[in-house]
Amino acid sequence: MTQNQVYEVIIYARVSNHSQKDDLQNQIKFLRDYANVKGYIASEVITDIGSGLNYQRKGFNSILYSDKKQKILISYKDRFVRFGFDWFDKFLKSKGSEIEIVNNEDLSPQEEMIQDLISIIDIFSCHIHGLRKYKKQIKEDKDV
Repeated sequence: MTQNQVYEVIIYARVSNHSQKDDLQNQIKFLRDYANVKGYIASEVITDIGSGLNYQRKGFNSILYSDKKQKILISYKDRFVRFGFDWFDKFLKSKGSEIEIVNNEDLSPQEEMIQDLISIIDIFSCHIHGLRKYKKQIKEDKDV
């Protein structure tokens, strides 16, 4: 980023489900505080409630398809996308935008892989739980 380049500063926060709404507010507050310390004026707060594996999130896509040069503030990489962060980062850079990760942890490849595997297992266990609930509803429904 050059000194004379002008960015629209965006705060982006995401949680996986509605039960984590408090965490969403905590992320927003943390990112606003960070922006203030850095002297940024955030023009917009964009939020999503949904899986980091779901690339159809409304807020996420509004960032990707924006024609504005944006500096997107996120708390962690996985708040933007669960997998493929580097690709999305390069894509946004090619459009003149950039992502600033506030809590940028340097993880070893092994630690990163472990986090990815835990995420995958968590996602599939939620899907299995949902299927069991659906199966139970079908068994209880006499009309089916």
